[in-house]
Amino acid sequence: MKFQFTKHARIFFAISIVLIIVGLGFLFTKGLNYGIDFQGGTIVNIEMGRQFTTEEIRIITDKYDKNAVITYGGEQKTQVIISTKLDLADEVRKAMFADFQSAYQLEDGALLSIDKVSPAVGSEMAKQSVLATIFVVICMLIYITFRFEFWFGVAAILSLLHDVLIMIGVYAILQIEVNTPFIAAVLTVLGYSINDTIVVFDRIRENRKSYGRYDYVTLVDDSITQTLRRSINTTLTTLIAITTLYIFGVADIRDFALPLIVGFVGGAYSSIFIASPLWYKLQERADKRKRDKTDKRPGKKTGYKKQKA
Repeated sequence: MKFQFTKHARIFFAISIVLIIVGLGFLFTKGLNYGIDFQGGTIVNIEMGRQFTTEEIRIITDKYDKNAVITYGGEQKTQVIISTKLDLADEVRKAMFADFQSAYQLEDGALLSIDKVSPAVGSEMAKQSVLATIFVVICMLIYITFRFEFWFGVAAILSLLHDVLIMIGVYAILQIEVNTPFIAAVLTVLGYSINDTIVVFDRIRENRKSYGRYDYVTLVDDSITQTLRRSINTTLTTLIAITTLYIFGVADIRDFALPLIVGFVGGAYSSIFIASPLWYKLQERADKRKRDKTDKRPGKKTGYKKQKA
């Protein structure tokens, strides 16, 4: 039995709208948990000379910032990287390193680096990231409009907006730290999602000449069904690889893998349940406006009957 995607389009749209509204609610009330890349702060890198656990490092760092992020560095994972959103003064940084020297008998040369990230730099980075995303979306709209039709492009861009809002909503709800890898993951998800959507749109374009002029319901349902197995298999195999990286990867890899997991799931959902039914709604409305203009002309009649989705 063939599943009727267009018939249940309102349900799919309603699910997405609810998720987006909830995410935006958390976004406006709690905001995003910006990392050092965007908010500014201090990054301290110390060579410990041996492997260690984050618990023993926090015994010292909690005195200065209980929310500091502890990660491993170096090939042997003997370096500790302490990231704090606080702009630590020189005397505070010296006091913290002195505590490490006392606890682990470290030489002065063990302090590899201290980097300060200015909030102004973080703000500029955020601005550039938003501009890059907007530029990518505009280029995609132009490409899809040129390759297909304008309403295909609009439907694709709206589904991409859906994916981005879902990702942002999840990060706002769970208060996951937003950093540079998140922006890279967003751009990656946009490319992945649009590729999956174009596959379905391409099948719609191929099948269009085999269906009635206004038989969008059957056209969309059949086209999605024909590409459904490909979409699911591609998403599952990708998720298996990304999830493995998230489970077994280091902190930097997990920061990149987590938004990819969220984005790929949202992207697969939008490609199957949002983009094509949305194109059907937009195209049907556009055709109706054209017919209404034609019907208003003297002597013009139409035998078109609207289909029930």
